[in-house]
Amino acid sequence: MSQNETHQDDIHKLGELIQDIGIAMLTTIDDDGTLRSRPMQTQDDKFEGTLWFFTGASSHKVLEVQHEARVNVSYAAPDKNRYVSVSGTATLVRDKAKIEEFWKPAYKAWFPKGQDDPDVALLKIDVEQAEYWDSPSSAVVHMIGFVKAVATGQSYQPGDNEKINL
Repeated sequence: MSQNETHQDDIHKLGELIQDIGIAMLTTIDDDGTLRSRPMQTQDDKFEGTLWFFTGASSHKVLEVQHEARVNVSYAAPDKNRYVSVSGTATLVRDKAKIEEFWKPAYKAWFPKGQDDPDVALLKIDVEQAEYWDSPSSAVVHMIGFVKAVATGQSYQPGDNEKINL
């Protein structure tokens, strides 16, 4: 398998892991070095190595990103025992075509003037690395694995854990 095929497989795998998790936690670094996290709605887009989030251009998170572009985005689907941590670089995007592509009428709750609101913008996260934990959601499978670990003296390994470099 070529390096390009492996890269595409990693992008595809990451896309599958996060595709049905609508809300992510975006972590930025404040001016004093404090980590700040807040929930963000991931845009419905085929993941190709970039994440998109609507934001107010005048929001504090935008100031944080302009000061330090490195961010983390974390996804959790506890009902599926799936957790994903994504690291990347954020930039503010005010491209009207991209805003229109992702716009949904519900966003008027945050941007009352709609797509033409002067504060409406997107945060683009170019993903550099990701790590995921994905395990079977069946309680029976977990119990069997736990019992096996206790019986054999091996540590309990509930599922897959892998780092991906994009």
